[in-house]
Amino acid sequence: MPTHEREFWKTKKLTEMTPGEWESLCDGCGRCCLHKLEDIDTGQCYYTNVACRLLDRKSCRCRNYTARMHVVADCLDLSKTQEVQFGWLPASCAYRRLSDGRPLSWWHPLVSGDPETVHTAGISVRGRAVDEHQVSHNQFEEHVIDWIEF
Repeated sequence: MPTHEREFWKTKKLTEMTPGEWESLCDGCGRCCLHKLEDIDTGQCYYTNVACRLLDRKSCRCRNYTARMHVVADCLDLSKTQEVQFGWLPASCAYRRLSDGRPLSWWHPLVSGDPETVHTAGISVRGRAVDEHQVSHNQFEEHVIDWIEF
């Protein structure tokens, strides 16, 4: 495969990517599947370490990706045509990085060639997230984390 095809993210805009290319941008960190709290006065978003019930906390992938929108009412579908929505994603997220004109990080599987580098680099939620069934909604504030940058 020619280099320009292997490194499509360097030559294509998000809106030009095929569905397969778009999906391959997900690094498998699981950060977007953590519950977030929003300060109603400031609009500030805070991540918790509480994972969506569909997140496999070991693989950091959704257990029911194709039906997630039907199973989890507040699951958000990232659309490549709505880049304005990417502000709530962590600064490490490939969708946000490319939208902001930044390159993919060294640990991203498309760069490293290894899907484990996102975990070995400490980017993923593996070993750091708790299942939402273990935490009541009124305890989410106690689970706010500071290891995700916006």
